[in-house]
Amino acid sequence: MRARRILQISLWVAALVWLATFGVLQFGLLPKPQQSSPLAITTGMAQIGGPFRLESHKGEVVTDQTLKGRPSAVFFGFTHCPEVCPTTLFDLTGLLQELGPDADKITPVLITVDPERDTKSVLAEYMQSFDPRILALTGSPADVDAAAKAFKVFYRKVPADNGSYTMDHSAVIYLMDREGRFAGSLDKHEPKEAQLRKLKALIENSSPT
Repeated sequence: MRARRILQISLWVAALVWLATFGVLQFGLLPKPQQSSPLAITTGMAQIGGPFRLESHKGEVVTDQTLKGRPSAVFFGFTHCPEVCPTTLFDLTGLLQELGPDADKITPVLITVDPERDTKSVLAEYMQSFDPRILALTGSPADVDAAAKAFKVFYRKVPADNGSYTMDHSAVIYLMDREGRFAGSLDKHEPKEAQLRKLKALIENSSPT
């Protein structure tokens, strides 16, 4: 008798559970969970570029404001660089030649990361090997450091075995529009044709309307 009673209770419980589940599924008795909205995707140009004040190898004071009004291509390097810097500057010289008359619509810039050795006179002699339109800039260590931080450039002094030193640094050409805003970059591993297209697009998009 007791077993039959327990069986009846179990059947009633099972029936109630089934009815509750049916009601939830059929009639939506439980509130529906809120769907999470998709994450907003924000896009924008990287915060590269900013205030700086340096001196060119031609003796001119050059600031971020000086470069405004026309696009620029900014590279950080140093004259004692054994390979990457001269190769980059030779490649940039070739790209400027490929641009033809449009090369006069862009300001190519080299900013030294080794102001202790790269004085104005040292830079003036060094730049004779490259396109004369490329401006080489130097200044006090503090001024150079401010420029590097504005462009988010990494650099550090690396001691050499002979008691001298070399510099480890970022090796990207930063493309800036006529308002001084970051517009892209050139990488030495890119084909020349791709770099040329980027420069042409930068010049075209930076033309005053």
